[in-house]
Amino acid sequence: MEASAALSELVGLSTQVVEAVVTAVDGTVEAAHAANEERAGALASAGSALLAEASGLRPSSPGVERVHVDLERGSLVAVSDGERTLVATTVPEPTAGLVAFDLRTALRRIAEDGA
Repeated sequence: MEASAALSELVGLSTQVVEAVVTAVDGTVEAAHAANEERAGALASAGSALLAEASGLRPSSPGVERVHVDLERGSLVAVSDGERTLVATTVPEPTAGLVAFDLRTALRRIAEDGA
């Protein structure tokens, strides 16, 4: 499935995801469901920075696959499968496990077609 189709499906099915961005390993935005390109880039950068920082806490272990940060008006969640990263904002107090599952499912659907 194409990244843009996976994001549309994700946002359409998940009542907790507000914005979402899919990035390649090099940080290039492949698809976005955000207010504008600037916002998409900011989300991509924030997700990448959080995953990198979390990975640095345990340099001897494999890279971190998920980071969830609760904020006053929602959460920022970043999930990586090693090939792509999906970063999303959520409604306040989301069901963290469900959001992570939805993001991983979207990444898996993208990877299935090798898009």
